[in-house]
Amino acid sequence: MTIAYNKRTHYCGDLRASDADKIVLLSGWVNTARDHGGMTFVDLRDHTGITQLRFNPDHAVDAHKTARTLHNEDVITVTGKVVSRGEWVNPKLPTGEIEIEVDGVQVLSHADPLPFQVNDDFDANEDLCLKYRFLHLRRPEVQEKLRLRNRIGQAIREYFVENGFVDIETPFLTKSTPEGARDYLVPSRVRPGSFYALPQSPQIFKQLLMIAGFDRYAQIVRCFRDEDLRADRQPEFTQLDMEMAFVQADDVMAMVEGCVQRIFKYAMDIDIPVPFPRISEAESLERYGIDRPDMRFGMELQDVTDLVRDTEFKVFRGAIDAGGVVKCLVAEGGDQLTRKITDGLTNEIKGIGGSGLPIVKVLEGDNGVEFATGIAKFIQPLASELCKQVGAKPGDTIFFMPGTFADVCKYLHFVRTRLADILDLIPPNQWNLLWVVDFTMLEWDEEEKRFFAKHHPFTAPLDEDIPLLDTDPAKVRAKAYDLVLNGTEMAGGSIRIHQRDIQEKVFAILGMSKEEATEKFEFLLEGLRYGAPPHGGIAFGFDRWAMELSHSESLREVIAFPKTQRAVCPLTDAPGNVAQAQLDELFLSIKPLPKK
Repeated sequence: MTIAYNKRTHYCGDLRASDADKIVLLSGWVNTARDHGGMTFVDLRDHTGITQLRFNPDHAVDAHKTARTLHNEDVITVTGKVVSRGEWVNPKLPTGEIEIEVDGVQVLSHADPLPFQVNDDFDANEDLCLKYRFLHLRRPEVQEKLRLRNRIGQAIREYFVENGFVDIETPFLTKSTPEGARDYLVPSRVRPGSFYALPQSPQIFKQLLMIAGFDRYAQIVRCFRDEDLRADRQPEFTQLDMEMAFVQADDVMAMVEGCVQRIFKYAMDIDIPVPFPRISEAESLERYGIDRPDMRFGMELQDVTDLVRDTEFKVFRGAIDAGGVVKCLVAEGGDQLTRKITDGLTNEIKGIGGSGLPIVKVLEGDNGVEFATGIAKFIQPLASELCKQVGAKPGDTIFFMPGTFADVCKYLHFVRTRLADILDLIPPNQWNLLWVVDFTMLEWDEEEKRFFAKHHPFTAPLDEDIPLLDTDPAKVRAKAYDLVLNGTEMAGGSIRIHQRDIQEKVFAILGMSKEEATEKFEFLLEGLRYGAPPHGGIAFGFDRWAMELSHSESLREVIAFPKTQRAVCPLTDAPGNVAQAQLDELFLSIKPLPKK
């Protein structure tokens, strides 16, 4: 039987009891097929859901014969009448009150046996799922993540159009200006020995667009970084790039807050209040040990350096004498924090480079609070005063960390995050958004003996800190701002340097000679010569927004055809070898791999 499949009347998730007696045409994939000897039932699936089909040999003999040959993932089109399922309602399906009494069926294509089933929750090996990604994407829960991603993109585009932004494409083939991550290089055939680079971001181009007078620019753009991968990093990724002229940081942040509101409302029907709270980088490090704090729960870091300065515990005294600090955090839930768990945390700290994790448990004593276990005997004289200062009570556990400020922040942040999971402190479906501001502009690399830009080298210093560029660069604060969601950095931006002399001074502080700065950034420096407006913007990690809002554990879940952690595409087997003729055209030769 031939059926005009392009004339379908409904999707598989559309029909309800109110559609009874309608003649319909549906197309889709066989989700399951059940032969009951007489009747045959098929669940037909498309991207909207499932409708049950009933093949009755007494009603349509040929259609029933065809139905008995169907297998999972065969593609079919059917015609028939919508009928009630009577008492056999399936409450798990929106279409569960009805089924289709099939008059005719056409098999559009047969499916071979599958490498894994699409219609169950079995988690196949990730490499296998990515190799057959076109099958994996048929799963409704996988599709929904990409549809959420699409809604996020629609919300962003509509918002920026409404606010007067211009979407302008920037080049994919550009100049290599490595700052941080490695560039992906593309050899030039017409200029042998020369290379393009794929952009790590359109940063310089969007600044030039401001210099050109476009005033407001926004683009959802593909970017590339040749760096080690992890769950929230891919070699090719998508970001929202935005830039505005004649603005200060507050203007950019207000525009972004409106965009985030739109994303949550359009994509998830959630109302997000604005403005978002702000916290300085310094305060964030002091209280949470990191510059992207998760503030959905408490358990803040507390400085007890002065209190334990004269303690008998040599580890504390040694750290303080070396110019370090001692901080702690207080965890409730003494019954859950067994010796096995605290010993496990200590081993985890050692596994990431720490030397240990001093702890005490707080007990009710005859004369007030007492400490037990861990380092209790060394700091028992401080028990009452210390508990009062940090707000600890019987039943709590206090975790200490001595060392340099940076190490203490690193390790206690790790402990705080792990304890949040162990003690189930994070409330579900809570969205905590905040700005981190007043970043230090530069950070010193002890190995290379030079400064690096904390964000990028085009970030403007605070006006009042400009004199420090000449006298004490380490103290210069930047007009930079990061947007944090539930402890994850979601966007980062800054007001840019729009004066050539300051830009050249920053390049010099970063260790660039005038010749090197000209070689890498001549086109930007030239642009700054001819009347550049004050400007600033931000970049959203677009993939990361989709990942966080869909509660995914990896960026790979929200990218249609992602790479593995080895930067390999199992679907296409990229990267792969190329023919010698192609290499010859590019005047390239392959150096043999070193012997292991």
